[in-house]
Amino acid sequence: MAEFVGKKRNKYYLGRKPVVVVADPEMLRQVMVKDFSSFPNRMSLRFITKPMSDCLLMLRNERWKRVRSILTPAFSASKMKEMVPLINTATDALIKNLDAFAESAEAFNIHKCFGCFTMDVVASVAFGTQVDSQNNCDDPFVRHAQLFFSFTFFRPIMLFFAAFPSLAAPLVGIIPNKKRDNMNHFFIRTIQKIIKQREEQPPEQRRRDFLQLMLDARTSDESVSIEHFDTAHPVGEAHNRSEQNQDNQVGPQERPQMKMITEDEIVGQAFVFLVAGYETSSNTLAFACYLLAINPECQRELQKEVDHFFTRHESPDYTNVQELKYLDMVISETLRLYPPGFRFAREIERDCVVNGQSFPKGATFEIPAGFLHRDPEHWPDPDKFIPERFTPEAKASRHPFVYIPFGAGPRNCVGMRLAQLEMKMALVRLFRRFNLLACTETKVPLELKSSSTLGPKNGVFVKIERRHWDESQVNSPSED
Repeated sequence: MAEFVGKKRNKYYLGRKPVVVVADPEMLRQVMVKDFSSFPNRMSLRFITKPMSDCLLMLRNERWKRVRSILTPAFSASKMKEMVPLINTATDALIKNLDAFAESAEAFNIHKCFGCFTMDVVASVAFGTQVDSQNNCDDPFVRHAQLFFSFTFFRPIMLFFAAFPSLAAPLVGIIPNKKRDNMNHFFIRTIQKIIKQREEQPPEQRRRDFLQLMLDARTSDESVSIEHFDTAHPVGEAHNRSEQNQDNQVGPQERPQMKMITEDEIVGQAFVFLVAGYETSSNTLAFACYLLAINPECQRELQKEVDHFFTRHESPDYTNVQELKYLDMVISETLRLYPPGFRFAREIERDCVVNGQSFPKGATFEIPAGFLHRDPEHWPDPDKFIPERFTPEAKASRHPFVYIPFGAGPRNCVGMRLAQLEMKMALVRLFRRFNLLACTETKVPLELKSSSTLGPKNGVFVKIERRHWDESQVNSPSED
């Protein structure tokens, strides 16, 4: 049942729980940043089991604040630089596999290639595990990870659990789910085994990955307070932050009361990489390649920038990929058209009034990113792929909250920098070496599926060809 409660505001019921849908950007700024203390938690999913229940997406209130304060420094620029060699190793395998498709000259599903690439990155960066999912689909890590994504949170039974938790509670204990339990136990055992191995190693021999950064955080003094959680806007919006601090009663120097991060929480954060980092990045990479294949003039513009980049640098890293302004615009426009989190929600903590609109405690506040990103009021020709929408001048002319692919405020995506780095490093090397071509197998428009994230329903089929020049010009040192 839907009920309009004003311009760009809508309401429906999930079971007996009211859900208010708001697409007004100024109200969203108020909810996600200025009045964050009234909307601090994501929508709760009951009956979630470990390790999912310990991940940042599911944590609430003070426990979320403590873990986020410890986790945020792990995604600083200096820490991202340490991830570059791990991402490069996975990119080497991606380029090698794409080269085989260029040799065959046949259409292929590039979405599948990117799924293997991001699986390798997740395994390496978050789980401290070296896998080659691009060539070994039977690897136990790959099999168990793919099993996780067969459990969608939007199956009818999960929606029933969310809508009627009191009725669902008696069923949870009697519905067997052996596959889920085996999957959970696999990841928990895997991470616990690696933690034990790391503790037995001398510090200088420990692998520099995200898991090690979390282990280091147990004895580090490095943590941040809530006004620094927004990784998308690390500086600026001082006025908004001062109001946020007042609302949350959090002073600039305040630290979380408890510094310790538990082993369960470390396992949970490694697992959230799989949940939030595998499908979202592979989908975005596939969508970007689809859009560039059907818009060859944009692909040529990107390749000009990439070629100029390689006259100055031997290979991409965290610092130099920031120079690729057109590539950044391409990724931004891809995320506008196909946001992985096409909608997300906050629970309303207390009765409050936002911009003159009353919101009751206990209701859910839903943010329709997919609608905002194609609202013709803010995006002329909203269905067209136009990277120039993201020039500095164009961005300055728009309300910042009509574009929120990574969320906003203290609960925005903590891994945003890593996701952008991973995608840029893959695409800069891909378009240095190859041209992507639309073909008869390329479906225009793409059919989409929406489960936990927005993705291509039947893959993205393209052809690929090597660009024509001397091979020594193409190879970077990491490709040799």
